Amino acid sequence: MTISPKHLRDLYELFSQVRSEQEAEKLLNDILTPQELASVAERWQLVQELAKGTPQREIAKKLAISISKITRGSRMLQYGGGGFELFLEKMGKKGKARG
Repeated sequence: MTISPKHLRDLYELFSQVRSEQEAEKLLNDILTPQELASVAERWQLVQELAKGTPQREIAKKLAISISKITRGSRMLQYGGGGFELFLEKMGKKGKARG
């Protein structure tokens, strides 16, 4: 699926307008299906665990997810666009990230 740059900019602008946890909840509940929301929430939990230095096997057990999902999350944390690192730092959750 190809998304136009204008549509992406519109989406980024939409998210930049979120000013509170309550606004974020309303927007995410409207824009994502329950399954998509669960997947995004799971990914954020595993990224936080990786940033704390939690071993992958512990994360798998704690979150009841596969090692392959954790490995993908680790790659995003290490080689992604820097968004996870930025928000981990902004939220005071940045630890010793490991892959």
